[in-house]
Amino acid sequence: MKMIARAAVAGGLALTLAACSADRPAEPARPGTPPGGAVPPSASSGVPALADTVVRPLPGTGAAPFDRDRRVQAPPGWTVTVWARVPSARLLAWTPDRRLLVSRPKYGDVVELIPGPGDAAPAQRTLVSGLHQPHGLAFAGDTLYVAESDQVNAFTYRAGAVSGRRVVVDGLPDARSPELGGAYAHALKSVAVGEDGELYVSVGSTGNVSAEDRDAQPERAAILRAAAGGGKPTVFARGVRNGTGLAVDPDGGVWTAVNNRDNTAYPHDGDYDGDGGSDKGQVMQAYVNDHPFEPLARLEQGRDLGWPYCNPDPDLRPGERDSPLSYTRRPFVRDIQTNADGNRLDCAALPPVEQGMGAHSAPLGLSFATSPGLAGAYGPGALVGVHGSWNRNPPRAPEVSFFAWRDGTLGPQQTLLTGFQGGDGSRWGRPVMAVQGPDRALYVSDDFAGAVYRVTAP
Repeated sequence: MKMIARAAVAGGLALTLAACSADRPAEPARPGTPPGGAVPPSASSGVPALADTVVRPLPGTGAAPFDRDRRVQAPPGWTVTVWARVPSARLLAWTPDRRLLVSRPKYGDVVELIPGPGDAAPAQRTLVSGLHQPHGLAFAGDTLYVAESDQVNAFTYRAGAVSGRRVVVDGLPDARSPELGGAYAHALKSVAVGEDGELYVSVGSTGNVSAEDRDAQPERAAILRAAAGGGKPTVFARGVRNGTGLAVDPDGGVWTAVNNRDNTAYPHDGDYDGDGGSDKGQVMQAYVNDHPFEPLARLEQGRDLGWPYCNPDPDLRPGERDSPLSYTRRPFVRDIQTNADGNRLDCAALPPVEQGMGAHSAPLGLSFATSPGLAGAYGPGALVGVHGSWNRNPPRAPEVSFFAWRDGTLGPQQTLLTGFQGGDGSRWGRPVMAVQGPDRALYVSDDFAGAVYRVTAP
């Protein structure tokens, strides 16, 4: 069951505190950034362009938004089915006996979907309820870990039932923590089980820029590590603003997909808006649209992802408005608002970020499809549920992204499933997480449409 444990991961809530104006004119697409933010398969990957595909509701799943034809773009010949309707469906995990669990923080429960024969919709029932914002799910053998907003629980799972609930990590911060006064932007927690048998737990920041999180006990904006049997957690990685995606790769490395900060000021002494004067320290929609990008990073003990003092920079020509963008092995630049002189943190000393996604992509669930992986030219790789921006103009589109696993690391982002957003920015769906099932089909949760999709290759 090691493969299932690796695929059972968690994400976090993509909320932020500062919004960009929604009525500003749309900016033109940057070089290397297609309109809407979707990233096509690279020409060298051998993966064909996506094709228009009708979403097929199963009997009993056709209520709005599927009461009219919905179309997405998927690999040619792949089928996208509305497999189940689960309101506010968030993170996913497969049980040892091949049932799909869905967390629902809004309802305080975990729902179990039991596959039926053939193409029949799954049976659905509540596995556990009465929890406080349950989000992250992970398995180690027959032990199910569920991350609530303030603690991580362990249950014994057997044949569709849980028993023996015990708290293995407690005292995690949430909006009820006295020192936070009811304000917590990223209270949902992620959990993964490492190759070392330890628990890894993501604790998001309290806000967009809240440097005090780095000195809190327990530390916020961090990935914590704790013994699976219980105990006080320690800091594994810090400067992780909201490590919504958390998963273990085929070689045992711990990865996180991060929701980065908003409203970042232009850090260079240059004329970005073309008015003839320096724009250093100015917050401009044109710059905010693509800065900073959302990291997809492999963590090691003591790694720092920089927040809120250093931002990963996608510009191949730093500071130029028309710079081409890249999200592979990118360095950090000082945050001019929090670390202007570099005294807070030496950004140049931070290791480059392995991979990433466009700014305000809002990556949530992260999982790995292990060998043989997805069908066709895809193979093994990471799957990321991209929730889409709320504060970018034009909006970053929701999608399911794929990052090929080759030679012990991840390749660049490729769009696997998209089409949930119209040309005017309106949406009918927002993917949260994608996991590969025991049948090798792809299962995708959507908290906006209240659905779980089953995506199959020919």
